[in-house]
Amino acid sequence: MNAQLHWVEINDRFLTVTIEIIRIRLQQAAARIDEQTHAESKSSWFGRDHKSGSDSPSAPTPEEMDERLALAQQEIAGLQSHDPPPALLLLAERLGLSEFDCEILALCAGVEMDMQFAGLCAQAQGDPNKPYPTFALAFTLFDDPDWSAMSPHSSLRHWRLLEINQPGSQALAGAALSADERIVNYLKGLNYLDDRITPLVDPVQVGPAGEQNTSRLLPPSQQQLVDGIIECIKRSNGTDRMPFIELLGREPVSKRVIAGRVASSLGLNLYGIDLKSLPGQIGDFETFSRLWKRESLLMPLALYINVTGPDELDKSQLQRFLERNIGLVFLDTEDADTESAQHRFSVEVNKPTPEEQEQLWTEVLEDPVGDQPQRLAEQFSFNQSEIIRLAKISSEDNDPPGSSSQSVASVDKCLWQACRIAARVGMEKLARRIDAKASWEQLVLPPSQKSLLHEIADQVACRNLVYEEWGFREQMNRGMGINALFAGESGTGKTMAAEVIANALQLDLYRIDLSAVVSKYIGETEKNLRKLFNVAEDSGAIIFFDEADALFGKRSEVKDSHDRYANIEINYLLQRMESYRGVAILATNMKSALDKAFVRRLRFIVDFPFPGLKERTRIWQKIFPPETPLDQNFDYQQLAKLSLTGGNIHNVAINAAFLAAKNDSPVTMPLVLEAARNEFRKLERPTKDADFAWKGSLEAVQ
Repeated sequence: MNAQLHWVEINDRFLTVTIEIIRIRLQQAAARIDEQTHAESKSSWFGRDHKSGSDSPSAPTPEEMDERLALAQQEIAGLQSHDPPPALLLLAERLGLSEFDCEILALCAGVEMDMQFAGLCAQAQGDPNKPYPTFALAFTLFDDPDWSAMSPHSSLRHWRLLEINQPGSQALAGAALSADERIVNYLKGLNYLDDRITPLVDPVQVGPAGEQNTSRLLPPSQQQLVDGIIECIKRSNGTDRMPFIELLGREPVSKRVIAGRVASSLGLNLYGIDLKSLPGQIGDFETFSRLWKRESLLMPLALYINVTGPDELDKSQLQRFLERNIGLVFLDTEDADTESAQHRFSVEVNKPTPEEQEQLWTEVLEDPVGDQPQRLAEQFSFNQSEIIRLAKISSEDNDPPGSSSQSVASVDKCLWQACRIAARVGMEKLARRIDAKASWEQLVLPPSQKSLLHEIADQVACRNLVYEEWGFREQMNRGMGINALFAGESGTGKTMAAEVIANALQLDLYRIDLSAVVSKYIGETEKNLRKLFNVAEDSGAIIFFDEADALFGKRSEVKDSHDRYANIEINYLLQRMESYRGVAILATNMKSALDKAFVRRLRFIVDFPFPGLKERTRIWQKIFPPETPLDQNFDYQQLAKLSLTGGNIHNVAINAAFLAAKNDSPVTMPLVLEAARNEFRKLERPTKDADFAWKGSLEAVQ
């Protein structure tokens, strides 16, 4: 017979016999009440012969009840030696119940299991209005009563095993008692999480990408953490208090996987809760804390608490909760800011290393294309779950590379695009994505500047070779990001150059929204910048600080608190820019306003000069799309003489196109010159009629 089924049979029999013993004791107590009542009626002034229920033919005699009680107690003694013991004995062992506590609990559970118990309770108390158990009844029924069972600190009341209905000024001893539903079912052999807890917690999936299968090996760096945590927990066995496990860092998915692996290795079921979901009211909080600790003693449980942006009240609530010694607890937090350091074991959880990510890509891709795993690992930072999910999506969305309908290049491009989209998570709230469309052919710059831009793109593409294979990462702990400053007047092509680099590398480009970063509240700007850099580092995107002098300005002499905190912001930026591992581009038209310390930390500085006549001619020749209808008599030389930047030329071209569309005609020189005149007026620059007269029309007149 199956061991579980055998235990169920033993437990059912133990519970049946226990209920039978209490039934006999209730019958004995009822018989004593009947005898007392009968005696009192005979000696009363209006004495009248009374035949008690115990004297009826159906009622057992005292000798019969004693014999049945002795047999039941003998059987109970035999059932108690079973291994594992019945549920009531397990409950007593885990919750520290005395024999008297168990008897009271069994009495209350009997009312739920046997419909005759209510009547027997009323008879045993000599009051038809008391068809329920009470402490007073328990004191009369059982051999070794203990007054401490009524204390609020007793195991019965501390663990919420009993519910007490004590209306008004009724004495506690006479208050109605009932067994907790969860505990009654536990005694029957049904072990489940308490219904009062289930709305607040959720099961945590233990496998990567939501898989239930935990056979897939973790990356070595993460498996090391799992082994270390398990060793710490095993060392704490037998001590008064188990340490809570603090999982630090910005990688919640990997934290959950690691916590799940630890719990699975220890045979525990992992449940998760958000810190802010803990009950706020003192009574509700105390009930939840005790119930969870009770459940963790009755079931193999571990708790995973998500600590996200806690305020002081949240920290205080968490501290109180942890002090309850509630079993194995994992804390998901970015920083080690929990006050109780005495019973804490902290580990830093990161995504797999670049080498491990490359190995993961190689394993999960059915047919890697060339150096595809290496390129994916060097550009994007994903955890194991994400890599498995992206590879699965890619294999489902595309035919095999060898098929006629799908080329190797297109499969590679689809996976790369899927990675770009997945890496955007979190960036959309902090910055605005620029749809990079510009190409090298559209960019008009002097050769030296264009060569520097090509060098930036080449360094991004070759980072893994230099840092990993050539060993530079082992010697460097900062300055591994690639950052550049684009300096020049407005409209000289700084933003366009950033687009060109992003487009050439097939990466996302995000313009940083200063309004979402800079805050008037002290310390908030640094928090926003920290979040921005952290998310950007994982996204693989290029971050673009337009008008960078607003953030990266010079530090000033400290005259008041505002100057001091402004300098703190700049100091933080200096440190974070140096440790940033991604690609950052700063653009400014006020290079002299930047702090010199920033300039030292920049790897590239590209000056964007005001375009000369030759550059302006090329810009005019490239500014109109091929589909735009242009008049045949277009004079690019005359347009190039207008002293405008590339941005201004773009404005003139699009305004001229709208004028032409309104007139239902091609874009002509007069329309372009009219738009150029308006652009000069907008810039508040002097205009001469001769500069905006079409020379072709003058030649025709002559």
